[in-house]
Amino acid sequence: MNPGKLAGPGARANRSREHGGSKLKGLFSLAILAAIIFVCVKIVPPYFANYQFQDAIEAESRFALSGYPKKTNDDIVMDVVKKAQDLGIPAKADDVRLVITNSDVDISLDYSVPIDLIVYQFTLQFHPHADNHTI
Repeated sequence: MNPGKLAGPGARANRSREHGGSKLKGLFSLAILAAIIFVCVKIVPPYFANYQFQDAIEAESRFALSGYPKKTNDDIVMDVVKKAQDLGIPAKADDVRLVITNSDVDISLDYSVPIDLIVYQFTLQFHPHADNHTI
């Protein structure tokens, strides 16, 4: 019998031992895909919120001194805190650092977001900063 041929009763016996292996690989692949999606669902939203918040405080720093009536320091801080709350960022007025000198505005805030992945917990640290300095 030619070993390259898959004919005869011996070939069927070998195939019966392989039955179900592809199902196990498929389930394992599906479990890995589900785990990746779960991790992304937990981690991506805080990064996206930070990106939106960074954009908002950059706009706030650019236009903080140019509006009429001119905004006070408390108005600027409250605008930053309101935007943070809208995005679900844990920030209080005491956390916002605002420095205004002459025509320069610096806004910064440090915050952390706890992430619970059921089997592993960690904290993401964010440090958004914006100013209106010319490039």
